[in-house]
Amino acid sequence: MNIAEHLGNYASTFRYADLDDRVILETKNRLLDSFGCAIGAFDAPPVKAVRRIVEQNYSAKAATVLGTTHKTTPDMATFVNGLMVRYFDFNDHYRTKEGAHPSDNIAACLAIAEMKHKSGKDLLAAIVLAYEINCRLCDSAAMYTKGWDAVNYYLVASALASGWLLGLSKDKLTQSVNISLNSHLATKQTRTGVLSNWKACASPNAARNAVFSALLARGGITGPSPVFEGERGFFRLVTGPFGLDMDTFGGRGKPFGLVDTTVKYYPAEAHTQTAISAALEARKEVNSPDDIVSIIVETQAGGYRECFSVLAGGEKWAPTTKEAADHCLPYIVGMALLEGKLDNSTYSQRNLKSKQNLDFIKKIQVMEDPALTAMYPKGIPNRVTLKLKDGRVIAKQGDYPKGHRLNPLTSEEIALKFRTLTRKCFSSRQAERITDFIWTLEQQGEVSKLMKLCTIKRG
Repeated sequence: MNIAEHLGNYASTFRYADLDDRVILETKNRLLDSFGCAIGAFDAPPVKAVRRIVEQNYSAKAATVLGTTHKTTPDMATFVNGLMVRYFDFNDHYRTKEGAHPSDNIAACLAIAEMKHKSGKDLLAAIVLAYEINCRLCDSAAMYTKGWDAVNYYLVASALASGWLLGLSKDKLTQSVNISLNSHLATKQTRTGVLSNWKACASPNAARNAVFSALLARGGITGPSPVFEGERGFFRLVTGPFGLDMDTFGGRGKPFGLVDTTVKYYPAEAHTQTAISAALEARKEVNSPDDIVSIIVETQAGGYRECFSVLAGGEKWAPTTKEAADHCLPYIVGMALLEGKLDNSTYSQRNLKSKQNLDFIKKIQVMEDPALTAMYPKGIPNRVTLKLKDGRVIAKQGDYPKGHRLNPLTSEEIALKFRTLTRKCFSSRQAERITDFIWTLEQQGEVSKLMKLCTIKRG
């Protein structure tokens, strides 16, 4: 069998019974976290623009636009709901050879589960399946080295999870991979130079295409094969050859990749999380930011690349968009030191344009430390060193971000994050009902009830 066939076979035999208690609990946590990120971003300008496009042009009876009563096609619901999950750059992540935000696959699972009147158990299993495929592909090969975007692995993960919910055979699951992966490859330019709104749209667009590919496969459409190993296939053009040891995939007593994903504590790029915590710890020992003469941020190779060197020249110290700012190490560390916190208000236009802020950020130097690079991906370390006017030097290092498997968030902390992100849209009672539904998801009937619970009620 080729790789697509192996993956199709794995998905075709996947069952809720494969899940252990730990992965079920952590899947509920990831789902609650994703809903918090999504509803928190409900009023963000790009989200409102896309929602307006969907509501004006795509009506159907299949799947709900999160927070509303509007129903649309499953692929368009995947796109707009996925954008909501992704926009704040606050959803979970996974880092090995390639990085990913596996919860970017959840919107596809929600859309098909609602369309097919699936149960809470079905949704949980589909999410675990999507995470497993996504994580194991990340373990196998990097795409960024040849200029391709990590969202390309979502094409496979969301296609198989969607196909599983659609009840596709092994052969049709394989075809969903062939269609999706061949036809919708995304380049790394999305995360290079001046970052645009598409930074948050790329992953939901991949999931949208994956849903469409699964629907095509259900209808009997076949795709190019072998899509990985072929003469002009994925190996030749994107990653180079790699093998997948299907015996290491989760189930039958083997752990699932989902439990190794990291829930974000701060709304910023994954490589920056410990830089933020280190800066905030250093800030506690400083009377005023005015006392700081210079700042050195030492990071691993991934942090240097993704959050500094790939940004356009001026954007490295003075990002002009929210999308660039939440990927900019100097800006993120500088604002944490200035304000003693980092949240979504950090990226306001007022902060981005403040001369005082930008002058302070110019004090920052970013460099890679090979010793920190050697710790990656087991940890995602950063070190922040401050030189003060009185001659003192303060250095703080973080190795495992809050929310990492070695520094985990509890279910209660994730629920607090959910309530904090959704308080402008949900009453405390509504937030509690949603939380209770998700935490008892394996006991719930149709997933559509969850979407109804999330309707935002405004006067």
